[in-house]
Amino acid sequence: MIIIHINCHYAIGVILASIACSFFYLNTIEFWLIVIFSTVCDLDIFLKKFALDRNHRNLISHSIIPSLIIIIIGTFTLWIALIISGISYLLHIIIDTLDWGTNFFYFNHKNIGFRFLISKEDLRNLEKILTEYKNPTSFFDFKYYKNKIIQTIEILLFILMVISIINFAYNYLYIIIFYFLGLLFHILRHYHLLKIEKN
Repeated sequence: MIIIHINCHYAIGVILASIACSFFYLNTIEFWLIVIFSTVCDLDIFLKKFALDRNHRNLISHSIIPSLIIIIIGTFTLWIALIISGISYLLHIIIDTLDWGTNFFYFNHKNIGFRFLISKEDLRNLEKILTEYKNPTSFFDFKYYKNKIIQTIEILLFILMVISIINFAYNYLYIIIFYFLGLLFHILRHYHLLKIEKN
């Protein structure tokens, strides 16, 4: 399943870390910690075989539980960078409710969210719709790229990321390179799926 792109989550982490730099003294490790926690939960894609419906967003890592634990540990240890890292993780989960939804509270094992990229009719007929594609992932990918709101959000997040770094954390300007690596991954995947469906 295609998710809100990893580069978008990354941009949000960079924005948060950059703004935090203007209020607190963060060393390089702490800065990177906040950025990494904005994307790390998507590594559960490699564990999707253990998830309900093989959807990695049904795993506990895509609920609010890990972020709350991180925030609590940060609060008890008085480590502000860890608290912000927990918030960074939490923002990822909240944002994932916008496109396809996520198992927000985990214990109810219910995938919830606004699901702006999929209609109720699509949800009802999803199994049938997916059989129309050579690769079922194509359905989610094409929905994502056809959505003008999503494209606008991606552009705005990139602009905000650049502005945040220049204004609050100029010495971390190099970090933008990794944004483009994430973007490149998704673009290559998109054109690969287009090729599969056309052949």
